[in-house]
Amino acid sequence: QVQLVESGGGLVQTGGSLRLSCAASGRTFSNYVMGWFRQAPGKERELVATISWSGGGTYYSDSVKGRFTISRDNNKKWVDLQMNSLKPEDTGVYYCAASTNPFPATVSQQHYRYWGQGTQVTVSS
Repeated sequence: QVQLVESGGGLVQTGGSLRLSCAASGRTFSNYVMGWFRQAPGKERELVATISWSGGGTYYSDSVKGRFTISRDNNKKWVDLQMNSLKPEDTGVYYCAASTNPFPATVSQQHYRYWGQGTQVTVSS
């Protein structure tokens, strides 16, 4: 089992940057594929990015490819999401999640067992 706590959200102007962090507790963090999801008001939760156990494999949604970077440190038990060139459509609650599925079969929220509480990101125009 793993517990997840996100931090780093906030308000930023269009074109700005934010770095989200997800701290994990539990002994087997390196066994989990990790993902970042987001949910905008009135919309379904969607995958932003996912990263393999080792960190050697990553996958991004088309909407964030080239602007966002996911990374992880298994020793420190965290996974980060660096967000650059932010747009108003990036606004939403961002969630960190852990999956026991093998990468890259981790593109749907149904693949994830553990979730953080979420952190709000607001991009003003």
